Amino acid sequence: MTQEEIKRHRVESVLKELLPEAFSSLNDERINSLAVNDVKCSKGRSNAKVYLDKSFLNEKEQGEALKQLRKVGAYLQNHCKQSEGWFKAPIFTFEFDQQLEEVSRIEDLFKQIEGRNKPTEDNNLKDNSDES
Repeated sequence: MTQEEIKRHRVESVLKELLPEAFSSLNDERINSLAVNDVKCSKGRSNAKVYLDKSFLNEKEQGEALKQLRKVGAYLQNHCKQSEGWFKAPIFTFEFDQQLEEVSRIEDLFKQIEGRNKPTEDNNLKDNSDES
């Protein structure tokens, strides 16, 4: 891992802690309790994609939260700069994390595949026991 990658991972880690703190300082109920699942910074650390937990919001509330987050982006940058003493903070792009849904969909597919393969394995076992 290069020095640049180490710095980027360190910034991502710090942002995962700072952003929920910044959210909670806002008076907007739609965003002050949002949880940050992950942060991915660009190579130069000038942009950061923030993945949020959507488990407690419906689609309409998600849209409203994203709209409000775009409005308070400068405040969030200033909060991060002041908290860490940074000269500049990344520009944030927010989106709700789809990974949990994708993982459950893949697990369902594996269960379906497992269900299809079991009867043939059982038949093979019976065939082998008949030959003995």
